[in-house]
Formats: sequence, C-alpha cells, structure tokens
Amino acid sequence: MGRIPEETIQAILDQTDIVDVISSYIPLKRAGGTFKANCPFHNEKTPSFNVNPARQFFYCFGCGEGGSAIGFVQKYENLPFVDAVKKLADRAGVPIIEDVYDPQAEKRRRSKSRLVQLHNQSAQFFHQLVRKSPEAQIARDYLKKRGLNAQIAERWLLGWMPEDTQIFLQWAKENGYSGRELIDSGICNLKYADNPKSGIYVNWKNRLLFPIHNDYGDIIGFSARQLINDPKSGKYINTRETQLFDKSKTLYGLDKARRAISTEKFVLLCEGQIDVIALSEQGIPNVAAALGTGTTEKHAKILKRYTQNAVLCYDADAAGYKAATRAFKVLAAEQIHVRCVTMPQGEDPDSFIQAHGVDAFKKLLHDAQEFFDYTLDYESAHSDLSDIRNRSKLANDLAVLAVSVTDKIAQDSIVSKVAARLGISDQEFRSMIVKAAKKKRFDESRPNNYRDPNEVVPEMIEPTPMDGTVAYLCFLALSSLEAQDWLCEQIESLHDPLSVTTGGHILSQILSRKPNPAQASSIQSFLMTLPPADQKALQRNFAENLPDNPIKAAEETSSMLISKQLQQREAAIRTALKQPNLNAEQLTNLLAEAQEINSLLKNLRQRFIR
Repeated sequence: MGRIPEETIQAILDQTDIVDVISSYIPLKRAGGTFKANCPFHNEKTPSFNVNPARQFFYCFGCGEGGSAIGFVQKYENLPFVDAVKKLADRAGVPIIEDVYDPQAEKRRRSKSRLVQLHNQSAQFFHQLVRKSPEAQIARDYLKKRGLNAQIAERWLLGWMPEDTQIFLQWAKENGYSGRELIDSGICNLKYADNPKSGIYVNWKNRLLFPIHNDYGDIIGFSARQLINDPKSGKYINTRETQLFDKSKTLYGLDKARRAISTEKFVLLCEGQIDVIALSEQGIPNVAAALGTGTTEKHAKILKRYTQNAVLCYDADAAGYKAATRAFKVLAAEQIHVRCVTMPQGEDPDSFIQAHGVDAFKKLLHDAQEFFDYTLDYESAHSDLSDIRNRSKLANDLAVLAVSVTDKIAQDSIVSKVAARLGISDQEFRSMIVKAAKKKRFDESRPNNYRDPNEVVPEMIEPTPMDGTVAYLCFLALSSLEAQDWLCEQIESLHDPLSVTTGGHILSQILSRKPNPAQASSIQSFLMTLPPADQKALQRNFAENLPDNPIKAAEETSSMLISKQLQQREAAIRTALKQPNLNAEQLTNLLAEAQEINSLLKNLRQRFIR
C-alpha cells in the first residue's frame, strides 16, 4: 500500500473538527475553552479527558492517551492508521491519492472491490427472484408466516437461491463474473478442491438468503436458511471465511443498528436474523446478532465502539444460558455491563412479539436482570442448591466470572449478592475471586498458552524520555510561531545541547520541519510522521497553557538548557583535571576550556539574538 502524503493528512484535518468527531462517539461537556469527558480508554469517575478545539487535540491526564482526530478514531475503533485516515477522509470529503503505486496492493484492492460489487449485485438478483419467481413461492410463504411483508423484505434485501442453481450461474456469467471470483466470494466452491478444472457448484439451493453487511453497509456474505427441513444440513449456512467475511467479527444488523445503539446507550443481542429484523421493524432498532458462533472477543471490541451496555436476549433453555455465560465473559472483559432478558420457555423475540405485542417485549427489556441475578435465578430453578456440593460448584463458577468485572463497586455488589444467595460469607466468596484471579494470571502466563494466531496484540508504547527543558521548548515551538522563529534563529547555539540532551532530536526535527503552529492540522499531520514513542512524548505537553510572552519563555528555557549542558561539561573537565599523569598541554587545554565555559555561563543571556 502506498504512503498517504502528509499534505493529504493535513487537508483531512483541515476539514475535520475534532469536537464533532469525538462527540459522535462519547458525550462531551464544555469547560471554558475546552471540552471534558470521562476517558473512553480507561475506567474513571472524574473526567480527565480533555478536547482542545483550538489545537484540534485531545489528551487524557489519567492514562496519557492523546492525539488528533485521526488518532482518536484509530484508538476508539481499534483501526489501522490508514483505515482511520480513510474514514475521516470520507467524512470530510477529501480524496486520498497515495504516494507510491504498489501493484500487489492495487491488485488486492481491486479484487476486494470486485467481490463487494459481486455481493451487492447478487443480493439484488436474489431479491428479485424472491419477489417475482414462481418457484420462490415457498420462500414468500415462509416470510408471510414470519410476519415479514414485501416492504420489510425490500428494506433488508432478503433473497432466494433457486433449486436450479444454474439460474444464478448463468446470471453471473452474463454479468462478467468469473468462476474464480464466485469461489473467492464464498458463494461457490470447486467440485474437487484439488482440481481447479473440475468445475464449480453453488453452496446453497432453495434457501432464503439474508445479506450480511459490514459496518460500512457493503454486503460481504450471506446467511442461507432452510425452507424444507433437512436433518442432514444445518438450518442456517453462512458464507465461509473469505477475504471479505469473518464471522468472528461480524454482527448481523449492526450496520443498521449503530446509530440507535449510541442513542439508546445499549445493544440488544439476540440469536437469529429473523429476531433482529422483527425487533428492528417493531421500533427496537438497537439490535444485532452473532452469525453461527457465540459472541467473540472481536465482537466485544467492535461493540465497545458504540456502547458500554449490552442486554442479552437468548432462548430460555440450557443452550441459551450457556450462550449468555460465554457472552458475559467476553463482554465483561471489555468493561461492557451485561444484563439478561428472561424469555418465556419456547419463545424467541419474534414469536413473543407476534403473540403478546411489542409493548410486552419492551417490558421484558425493562425488567432485564443483572447477569449474576439472572444466573442465580436460573441455577436455582435447574439445580438443587440445598446440596452443598452444587452450591460450592456454583460459587466457584461465579467467582471465575466475577474476575472479569474490574469495577470495584460493581464487584462489591456482586460479592454481597452472591454470598447472600448462596449462604456464604462475603469474605469467603471474595477469597474465591482472588484465587480465581491468580489462576487466570497463571494460565495466561504459561508459555504454551493458546492464542489466536490471527489476533493482533497491541504493543504498549512508552513515550520517549525527554528532558523537561526540551519538552517545554517543543511545546513552545509547536504552539507559537514567534517562539518557533526565535528558536530557529538560535539553532547554532542549541545544536550541541540538543545533541546531548534526552529528547533533543525531537526539537531538532520540529525546528527543521517548521510545522505551522497557527494551523492545527499542520501540527497534527507533522506529529503523525514521528515514531509513536516520540508522538507520545509530545502529546503529554500539549495540555500546557501558552505563556503571555512566548519569546521570553523560549529565551529563558533555552538559557536553562544551554546552561545545563555547559555545567555538565564543566563538571566533566573538573573530573578530568583530577586524573594523574596529565601532560602540560592537556592541562593547559582543559583549563582554557574551563575558563571559556565560565565566561559563557556569565554572559549566556547576551549571546542570544534579540
């Protein structure tokens, strides 16, 4: 992939208001000339997260995270840098032209774009079939039975794959799609995997098709539902893993639900596509569902972009209970608060709404229980908790789950609740949690502990060490054009001190590149060209207030920096003079240098250009 030019990044930031961007993710409150919020990157109760509209910069005094609008989107949505840039570029209407042409990257981009086009056009074709094909009457009857009319089917672009799959293959051929593209899309497979010339077949036939969208609304796969019961085949078959589709990080309906989730401040997670459609159409749009898999860590990370609260609405059977427990583990690990709806036996959201109405379902939502209350009620109904062994096992199981709850107040509430229900002391249950936490840390520290090979583990980046005087000079140079110009004039005097002072290389880059302090986008685009550790070092200083006289501040701080370097050199000379066996020439040179340094120290302020 080519490099995005700094000029393009600056243009994107020029057209972007960081307050608008961040407030679309979290609520901000004005505090004088800045905005404040609870930091989204660590748990806190007192706001330490600041957004400065004048400098187009955010910084958290609690955890040290800071940066531009691009940096916020990258961190909050867990996106690669280029994806974050492109997302804001789309928002700002700035075209991106990459510096260097990379044939392989261009080939991958074209292939991906072509597959998205194939999915989008295929979905339209399948939808026309379900609407008009005489053979699709079985699909229309099913939709009618589930309360999904033609308008709903159109909004969700529901489709049908015919029994005679040659109809689709002929359409694909007429529209210029190759067999390789059909295989790469996941719609088709080779008849014989080891023989590329064996021909292809379509993965589904006579099935209702639910298009699966990514976050941006592009169709990336399909979920195909049986219309005629076949015990040899699954009720639902999803597109296999492809370049576009990864079910472990895809949630059905999320593309339509994102805004509602942010508005309602919680996501409703259910088990099936029909449930998602039924709930959304009945005025509960903040709903999504996993696709043929339980809720995963990737799902949790995606959901955390939009909310810190989840309500689980799964079947009221053992499988639904286990699914809720698995979901709690991964959601709680991302600090997402979990409640659970208790559905009547044999009901799902769609059937319940059809039988009792949407208001009755909304009451179920309102009455959703805290996860540990839900678990205790379920276990009480399905286990003999008068048996000490069952109670002990449940207590230990709940202690393992409680480890995921990192908020102390919430965990204290859980301790009191579980201990009271199980007839044990708070201290006893708390000890179980401590023991479970130790075991978890031990398991995670084992060298052969399994980790998903595709998981990207974020590297903890420490800020570059920086001398205090250098840090303040960097701040002045990036905040005041007058101070920057004055420092550039002193570059000869500053060269030696900067070369031997920690962080000096960063100030040298600033004075060499001269980003415009009057233009926030210029500063932020410059920062993005620096190594992450250097960026972090600078971000920590941006919350400072600019002094009334920046030039005077730069002069005084520069004097301190040079004075410090001269004093260090003077100390080194004193040490050298104590060495035995110095010849006369060496002694004379050292004494002369010491005298020069003393003279420089006395006249330091007069050496600077006024």
